[in-house]
Amino acid sequence: MRRLGFALLAALFLAGGLAAQEPSLIHAGRLLDVRTGKVHADQGLLLKEGRVAAVGPWSQVLAAAPKGARVLDLSGQMVLPGLIEAHTHVLLQGNRFKQDYADQILKESIPARTLRAAAAARSALSWGFTTLRDLGTEGAGYADVDLKKAIEAGVVPGPRLFVAGKAFSATGTYPLQDYAWELDLPSGVRVVDGVEAIRLAVRDEVRRGADWVKVYVDRAAYLGGDGRLRTQTNYRPEELKAFVEEAHRLGKRTSAHVKGWDGIDAALTAGFDTLEHADGFTDDLLDRAVKQGAFWCPTIYAGIWVADGRGPLGHEFPKILAAAFRKGLAKGVKIALGGDAGAFPWTENPAKELALMVDRGMTPLQAIQAGTVVAADLLGMKDLGTLEPGAHADLVALPEDPLRDITALQRIKTVLKAGEVVRQDP
Repeated sequence: MRRLGFALLAALFLAGGLAAQEPSLIHAGRLLDVRTGKVHADQGLLLKEGRVAAVGPWSQVLAAAPKGARVLDLSGQMVLPGLIEAHTHVLLQGNRFKQDYADQILKESIPARTLRAAAAARSALSWGFTTLRDLGTEGAGYADVDLKKAIEAGVVPGPRLFVAGKAFSATGTYPLQDYAWELDLPSGVRVVDGVEAIRLAVRDEVRRGADWVKVYVDRAAYLGGDGRLRTQTNYRPEELKAFVEEAHRLGKRTSAHVKGWDGIDAALTAGFDTLEHADGFTDDLLDRAVKQGAFWCPTIYAGIWVADGRGPLGHEFPKILAAAFRKGLAKGVKIALGGDAGAFPWTENPAKELALMVDRGMTPLQAIQAGTVVAADLLGMKDLGTLEPGAHADLVALPEDPLRDITALQRIKTVLKAGEVVRQDP
């Protein structure tokens, strides 16, 4: 076996000198089993054709490896699966204030936004996010589908993308709004009303390449007299049910943007698979989410980052969400990593969300699971989020121990996607 230096090995991978299809070996000093939390010392992983072929004690994997397999020496680092971010917008670059959003929709062309999205995807990958679920282009058409295809074809580097195309909302419920009535301005969503129109629109989104159906279920949050965070719902119950039924009929999952009690109640009643934000979760709604098996992406960091631009309640939302998060964690709601990158700019590492989840009660292991096995379950992808045999060979490595300090995942040194080195710091 030949043991290559870090820089040389990275160069060979990136230049095609060590293709992902060629069997290769990873020598892991410590390997985290994200399902159990156990850390196994001196482990080996055999990678073939972009997947994990074998994993176990280094000496055994080495002895069973094909002759001439290359070796990546990570014996001084902890290795774990690549991270999955389950709520992003690669075509947004931060929208703390209403004008920030309007400027992107009105002043930036879709090609310009797509170029910036490609840069965002590359940054995400270098930070260790080997998979993203992107929940709406916000006025950029189906540029997310194009970016996904470009990444898959090797035209540009980036994570695996699961995309939503155009998210949905009802007439008069989503920006751009409050401009002169005679102006016919673009919207950040696909506007659709009525059950039959909804069914047709869902079919069309899937035809155009959407993996997920995203719906803005509510708006206009306020504190009700009952002490709950309340909202106005955008659709009638039968309309929301139509989104879910049609998406599921076509084999797609559904995502609901919700903020207050009313929106969460409506989304759970309709049967949405994932709830985004959901600051207004209460005990009764959390119990229903557990019973239904719904996933929750709390988007903590985005709520903090945009607080100054969200009116009188802006700085109250993070407090309300923190309390709901602790309750949901205690009740066993399936919480996945989803920070809403794009609402905050792509100069910020989305791994900051993990530290906030720990601050609000998760153990470091639970936070790591939220960004690996739980997020993979949300996606319905059994071959992501682990380093078990048969899984995609997506992994990260770092010299620190994230079980002791979750912020270490903001300092990842090595990233492999499909067995190819995409980042290797000296």
